[in-house]
Amino acid sequence: MARARSRLSAGTLVLDSEGLSKWCAAEQRVTAYVREAQDNDFRVIISALTPIESYNMKAPDDRYRWYLSRLRIEPVTDELAFQAIDLLREAGLHGHKYAIDAVVAATALRATKPVVMLTSDTDDMVKLCGKQVRVVAV
Repeated sequence: MARARSRLSAGTLVLDSEGLSKWCAAEQRVTAYVREAQDNDFRVIISALTPIESYNMKAPDDRYRWYLSRLRIEPVTDELAFQAIDLLREAGLHGHKYAIDAVVAATALRATKPVVMLTSDTDDMVKLCGKQVRVVAV
């Protein structure tokens, strides 16, 4: 029997820090997005900076690592860093405040299309990604 085509088919789901935190906390809506993405062969990715930003000393380390093991962690290369700088320049944002957002945005823009990003920073991510990434508030 063929799988029904869903709204998340053949592409990439990107989690930013808040998306990762809510998934690790088993927040229902984020968990549903991740489950649907995985069921439909979507790549579920995060930037290598995202676990650092979302790290919480109160969360059990083994549980956090289990969640991370279910995702593809994309490296931050020189090329990606320069793309993030270009995104900051184009959006008129300062790297001191928006550096990690810019790296996450650059990671999303390089991902297999279509790309959906779960984030709490919708305004910033729309500025950085434009219309190339579907930004979903979590």
